[in-house]
Amino acid sequence: MQYTIQGDNLPVVICTLEQGERMLTEKGAMSWMTPNMEMETSMEGGLGKAVGRAFSGESMFMNMYTCTSGQGLIAFASSFPGRIMPVQINQGYSIVVQKSAFLAAEAGVQLSTHFTRKLGAGFFGGEGFIMQRLSGQGMAFLEIDGHVVEYDLQPGQSLLIDSGHLAAMTDTVQMTVEAVKGAKNMLLGGEGFFNTRITGPGHVWIQTMPFSKLAGMLAVGKR
Repeated sequence: MQYTIQGDNLPVVICTLEQGERMLTEKGAMSWMTPNMEMETSMEGGLGKAVGRAFSGESMFMNMYTCTSGQGLIAFASSFPGRIMPVQINQGYSIVVQKSAFLAAEAGVQLSTHFTRKLGAGFFGGEGFIMQRLSGQGMAFLEIDGHVVEYDLQPGQSLLIDSGHLAAMTDTVQMTVEAVKGAKNMLLGGEGFFNTRITGPGHVWIQTMPFSKLAGMLAVGKR
């Protein structure tokens, strides 16, 4: 599989596949393709993983696109201003992403449900109690809201992140939630009641404009 990413803040990833190569995606992600790409909808990974996806708010069904002859083309466009980020998944290197971040992947990439270890991180941290784990082998494409900033955290090194800004992390990173210190800061500071603490070792991807924050600003008419 070869790919190019085009566009500025509304990007699209265009994948070129040889005969027999396949791409996995959530439903509705395909933007255009050549006629020799064949789609098959199924409960990818079996009933257990499909139920896990449904529990996390995703569809139980996923689409697999296969190039049936010659060379095929398929494109997946971003649904929100930001960027499409390619990540190479290997054996022993899996990542955990917000459930809205996954766009598409090669067929060798496996999706499963990831439960946040600390209940507080899920209920109050803004990233969600249930996230998605990408493992296996192949290229995956993530949809990032706004710009992305990356950090390599050393063992014990931490960052405090405002709700919704954590896009992805390697599965070695620990995530907990902390209350904002001081009642006045909590009530009047405008930063919410909780922050997410991520602790290394591992790599993290932080997005600058979560869709949830933009929706909230639009709802109150803030510029």
